[in-house]
Parts: sequence; C-alpha cells; structure tokens
Amino acid sequence: MICMVKPFIPQLVYIEPKALDYPLGNQLLKKFEEMGVEIKQTTSHNQIRNFPGENHFQKYRLAKSTLVIGIRKTLQFDSSKPSAEYAIPFATGCMGHCHYCYLQTTMGSKPYIRTYVNVEEILDAAEGYMKERAPEITRFEASCTSDIVGIDHLTHTLKHAIEYFGQSEHGQLRFVTKFAHVDHLLDAKHNGRTRFRFSINDDYIIKYFEPGTSRLHERIEAAVKVAEAGYPLGFIVAPIYLHEGWEQGYLEMFEKLEAALPSFAKKDLTFELIQHRFTKPAKRVIQENYPMTKLELDESKRKWKWGRYGIGKYVYPTDQQEQIKLTLGNYLKSYFPEARMEYFT
Repeated sequence: MICMVKPFIPQLVYIEPKALDYPLGNQLLKKFEEMGVEIKQTTSHNQIRNFPGENHFQKYRLAKSTLVIGIRKTLQFDSSKPSAEYAIPFATGCMGHCHYCYLQTTMGSKPYIRTYVNVEEILDAAEGYMKERAPEITRFEASCTSDIVGIDHLTHTLKHAIEYFGQSEHGQLRFVTKFAHVDHLLDAKHNGRTRFRFSINDDYIIKYFEPGTSRLHERIEAAVKVAEAGYPLGFIVAPIYLHEGWEQGYLEMFEKLEAALPSFAKKDLTFELIQHRFTKPAKRVIQENYPMTKLELDESKRKWKWGRYGIGKYVYPTDQQEQIKLTLGNYLKSYFPEARMEYFT
C-alpha cells in the first residue's frame, strides 16, 4: 500500500560553513543541489529568525519544512529515563505536525529541523559513555529530540548508527517513529542490537492530532517489514488520550496490530504507555500554532504533577490513570501475552 505521507523533502535548506568540513555535509549539499532545493548559507542556525509568510501559520509551516545542516557542538548526552540511559543526538526537530508534541515548547521559536554531520564524533562520545558503564549494557535513545526516521532516507545517519551499534559489545540503540519510510533500514547489519519502535495510537488521535505522519495501517505495515528484517520490535502507545469512545478505539488498535504481526515477532515485543500531559507553556504554543485544535487542554480536568527539572505538568486524575492502566493492560494481556510492558507514565 502506498504511503499517504510522502518521504520528507525540505522546501528550504540552510547549511552552516563548518558542516562542509565533514563528508556528510558535502554529500548533502550536493544531493539538495541536484534535487533543486533552495539552499542558503548561515553562520549559525541561531541566525535563522524570519520565515516568509502572510501570517504566523504560514511562517510556522515553512519553518517546519526547513532543514539545517550543521554540527553538534555539545557532545555531553542527556539522560533519557525511563527509555534508555542516554539520549544520542543525531537530529533536532520534526516535520510532523502533532498538536500535543513536547517539541512544541522545547523547540520554541526554532521549529526547523537540524541534522548533524559530525556523526563519528557523536559515536565516539557514545563509546566513552559505554566504557564508563562496562560491562553493563548502555542503551541510547535516538529520538528524544526528533523523529530521526523521518529524515534518514536523506541522511542515512541512523542507518550508520544502527550498524555501528550492531558491532558494539556494550551498547544498544533505540528509537521510535511515526513514519513508515523504513525500506532503506531493512538491510542494515543491526545484529539484534537496535530496538526499532513505532509510536501508535487509535485512529481518532492520528486523524485529528497527528497530521503530516503515516497512518496507523502504514505504521503497522512498516512494523511487519521491520520484524521480518530481524529487528527487536517495540511500540509506544502515546499519548493515551481520553476521548469519546477511547476504549473501543484502543481495542481496535490492538486488534489490528495483533492481526498483522507475524507470530515470531510477538515473542520479544515491548510496549511503553504514556498518558497525555501538557504544561502551561505548551498550551500557549499549541493554541498559537494550531488554533483550531480539538485537543482538550483544560487544567481544571487534570492533576498537577511535578516533572523533571522542576517543570510542572498536567496529567489525568488518579482515577482516570488507573482506568487507563487497567483497560490497556487488559488489552495487552489478551492480545500480546508474551509482550513486556516496560512502563506506564
């Protein structure tokens, strides 16, 4: 089945001068020149401020379809609990338009996508973290600040990292995607050391809150390909959002997934469950970027919870959280009895 969402091609590319000190920077420059994409030079991504457009929405959409080719200067990795020990930074930003996404606020006024070409330096830094923890396994999450699969058909950075960790003794790679454009990753020599995860949700959430991403059936079809390529497979159900008919919506989601996955893929399967949450700053940005959203952002219907770094967020009240855990937990036991639920948050 043909994907409704085509693989991302930027409308505009900026390139930082130091990116051309690296082979990947030159390869990408040549690639976009041959594709006829508009290319501009910038001394730093921080200098990119004004995007053309008649209103905020037009400017925002152009920014979200802009790619900046640069280098990653900070090689200290952030923690990525509970998913992994560390976040490994290959890219920042996303071409999707998920209304609820936490990148709405962490990206702030810089919603463009950045890809880093000093890949070997990033992997060398990862090696240092692995040596510190050896002989324990160190897991690296590659999708904390981006949907890395969404641009990897252009950069192949992720594919290179998969093969790097495939040869690693003490490292494992993890990432999650909402995109079905996975064909170029199927022949990567992963050696079972990369867990390939898909973010899935019921049809209501994907229809109303996840524009610009692959549909559920496309993600499931891609997951089958990934399983057949021998990758350890996982799914993140997020954000779990209580809408009218949510129990039936999530039941149908699990039914579709169970029916499509081959039996061998169900034996080493992980699930991560994440309820919808938002912060006050996120609410302001979401309502500015998506003024017609159906997303429920009423603080009076939520419970206040302190998060990491002292930032508070609004989550579902305790009784609703328990209802979510019980309902989805029962679905998991019924459809995927051999799967491992890693956490609910």
